[in-house]
Amino acid sequence: MMKGEMLVPFEKIDRAILLIRSKKVMLDNDLAIIYGVKTFRLNEQVKRNKERFPEDFMFQLTNDEKNEVIANCDHLEKLKYSRTNPYAFTEHGAIMLASVLSTPVAVKASIQVVRAFVKLREVLSSNKEISKRIYDLEKKVDKQFALVFKVFDELMNPQDQKERKPLGYKIGSRK
Repeated sequence: MMKGEMLVPFEKIDRAILLIRSKKVMLDNDLAIIYGVKTFRLNEQVKRNKERFPEDFMFQLTNDEKNEVIANCDHLEKLKYSRTNPYAFTEHGAIMLASVLSTPVAVKASIQVVRAFVKLREVLSSNKEISKRIYDLEKKVDKQFALVFKVFDELMNPQDQKERKPLGYKIGSRK
């Protein structure tokens, strides 16, 4: 493999990152494809090295979570035929997984996985900054428009509506 050559297209890695239980994770079968191993081999290594995968590195999906993932991700449709629920790996779990698999492909692919997680973090951070700016702008504009609406309201519904003499002449009322 040449320097800078991608093992798996970045877009494929990027779409494999899911938000489950408020955590950004990748499922075992996506990581198996990226790391160039079979899913059962990947899970076998996880079981042999359980002490390396605490709850904040990896967890198994519930039936409901599995069904939701299948419904929302076309590339995971094959999971509905699986008897076991997939494992979800956080960024740290994905890195640890590469170390226990210790194949040359897994080590190189783990770099791509880390870059995808980092890029996602940058995008989310950027979105938070944009959201804050929009919120601040809305507050500022709301105050300005509140004043405009108050003026409109006063013009449309004046409080001091006194009986005014009509302007102009009344026909036939000359003295």
